[in-house]
Amino acid sequence: MLSSLSRTIRRCAQRPGIRCLATNGFPPPRLFNYDTVTSHLTVADAISSVEEAFAALARDTVDVPMPMHIGINESSVAGPGDCHIKGGYIDGTPTFTVKLACVSFYKNAEKGLPPGSGIFIVVNAVTGAPLGVFQENRFMTDLRTGAAGAVAMKYCSSASQDTVGFIGTGAIARNMARAAAAVRPFNGIAYALDNAMAEDFAKDMEQELGMSFEVAKSAEALCRASDIIFTQTPGSSTVLEKEWLKETGVTIIASGSDQPTKQEIPNDVLVASKYVSDLTKQTSKVGELRGALQAGVMTVDDVYAELGEIVNGDKPGREGNEIIVVDLTGTGAQDAAIGQVAWDKLSQL
Repeated sequence: MLSSLSRTIRRCAQRPGIRCLATNGFPPPRLFNYDTVTSHLTVADAISSVEEAFAALARDTVDVPMPMHIGINESSVAGPGDCHIKGGYIDGTPTFTVKLACVSFYKNAEKGLPPGSGIFIVVNAVTGAPLGVFQENRFMTDLRTGAAGAVAMKYCSSASQDTVGFIGTGAIARNMARAAAAVRPFNGIAYALDNAMAEDFAKDMEQELGMSFEVAKSAEALCRASDIIFTQTPGSSTVLEKEWLKETGVTIIASGSDQPTKQEIPNDVLVASKYVSDLTKQTSKVGELRGALQAGVMTVDDVYAELGEIVNGDKPGREGNEIIVVDLTGTGAQDAAIGQVAWDKLSQL
């Protein structure tokens, strides 16, 4: 059997113009279910690898295609919902990753199911064979998003900025808080349209992180008190105003926009800011930058830096009392990074 397979491979190598027949020479990928994934991975696992992924992006040593979007229109047999496909390969790493994330399937609630799901496929970068399928249902996506928030806070804020606000208090906010705590201690403030949800977030995070959290009465009250503001909302409307921001400087880390229909940060704040993207070719299409470009108030030349340039030391982060906006749309490089971490850790089980 092995010798037959070897002969087939040799024939294919000798005739590069001929398509080889499929074989069963590869072992099946390992399947890691949701419980296994969630019980063995934390946002702390992801921070250093995601930081290096941003650095690699800036060095242009990552292959990251534009995200693919499939819209599922509502009908008698489908939807409504959306599917996003991202992936990437970081040069010099032994795997690459492709991720499928399904979101906004709101009719799932009628069936007692969550509105989103997803899988990561981690692939051997030597053979091209899938190694593992991770049924993460957005858990790994949220981890790498939180890790990106930590990188943004580390490089785009100062140690004196110790009051951190969270607008939106869902799963991503919890990972943002955990990731921020890995950077340095802070005093937390939370605001959400659902006050009970904000109360639960503040209570849980205070207990878990050992840092003080309070609930703001409004988004304006949160902004006026915060040095760093994490926004992680559905992005259906803007969540703050320029007049609410501290004159002593504020860092806004926005992660709610990942589609052309979303925008959390008003254009006048973007124009007034030192604007930092995770990946400009992506934020210009689906991030906060898109709205400012469409309104004609910014151009791509107004982008101060990509986050990886600051990580690499090519450009400084915070220099004074400026407004900094870090636009996190989520890149395939981050998915590749957390995919590698997940495979390294869970494949040992």
